[in-house]
Amino acid sequence: MGTLSTTRQTASTPLSAPGTNPRTSRRIRILLVDDHAVIRQALRMLLEAQPELEVVADVENGREAVQVAERLRPDVVLMDVVMPGLNGLEATRQIRKVSPSTRVVMLSGFVDEDQLLEAIRAGASGYLIKRSDVSELVLAIQTVHRGNSYFSSALSEGFDLTEVLYQAKRAEPKSSTDPLTPREREVLQLIAEGYTNQGIARELYISVKTVEAHKAHIMAKLHARNRADLIRYAIRKGIVRLESADEGQRMLDLEAMAG
Repeated sequence: MGTLSTTRQTASTPLSAPGTNPRTSRRIRILLVDDHAVIRQALRMLLEAQPELEVVADVENGREAVQVAERLRPDVVLMDVVMPGLNGLEATRQIRKVSPSTRVVMLSGFVDEDQLLEAIRAGASGYLIKRSDVSELVLAIQTVHRGNSYFSSALSEGFDLTEVLYQAKRAEPKSSTDPLTPREREVLQLIAEGYTNQGIARELYISVKTVEAHKAHIMAKLHARNRADLIRYAIRKGIVRLESADEGQRMLDLEAMAG
């Protein structure tokens, strides 16, 4: 996974003049979300060097992000897209419900048109590639904090950004390429990461019977024959990283051998 460049520069667009927007009368409060501790630490150091920014917390997964966002109501969340437990897209959907005023900027290690489309539909105000430099990161934070959107300049290299934004504004078709509900996507992610039904029940605070029902619905909707089909779908949709899915399959294989 790539990381943001550590070259510090001054953002080309300054904050609005004092008094023009009450949100700019104090430092911008930021929540960092990434499952890699070194990235969180690097981002914290870079952002806290900016006098107008304040990092109020950093967490390692989407589920923690939702809880902290509801409690602290940060101005901006910098959210990794793919994380174990609850990925950034699902966390963004939930944060936008529990803290509507919080803006979310997705951080991704690569350019992916489908992922960008889903991020916008999830409620993200920005999408930044991790190879961006610090000046662009600060600019993105300032821009979404003012109520606007920001998309990394690198995105235009791979596809027509205007078309993606147009598609995102349209109502999502009933025949969506992802027929799963938010809860079903959570269950699918945990299945792909190797959790047992009991483990999923503990993680989501639901009963094993409810997990089994969700799993049955997922299998039917995706026309999946087995867990391998579910894992392949989760990888293709960016719900889990390839290495997380590989580890999940390895755990399942060991369980099968032991059983």
